[in-house]
Amino acid sequence: MNNNYVIEYLNENEFRKKERAIKKYNMLAYKKLIFDFYPSLRDGKFLGVEVSFNEKENISKYELKLPTDSMFNKVHGEILLHYSVYKNQRIVMLDNLTPDDILTEGHQKELTTYKGVMVSKTHADKDIFKINLLNMIEK
Repeated sequence: MNNNYVIEYLNENEFRKKERAIKKYNMLAYKKLIFDFYPSLRDGKFLGVEVSFNEKENISKYELKLPTDSMFNKVHGEILLHYSVYKNQRIVMLDNLTPDDILTEGHQKELTTYKGVMVSKTHADKDIFKINLLNMIEK
């Protein structure tokens, strides 16, 4: 009998859009996601931090940090994969990729970069200010 878990999506269209934005703007995170994390999840090795557990239905929710550079992390936040594990049904449900705003916007529009960091079109001044401030602090 096959002991692997099946990967499914809470909302496949939205999840795939964010996944493509990660592929376009952060190839390291995308490669780790596709070639390391997904196969581990299929094999039943649940990575990341368990944030909740439902004993009655045997469902665990996890958050997994994807690798990214420190400047992106400081400006937009960590890239997190949110997923749930339904142990009785042997299903891994991919819920969301965050930060939502920059990944959704990255899929909809071509984003520019400033000093190697993605800049949102909706609040570009704020992002550029953060990048300049962080660069001044590092010096």
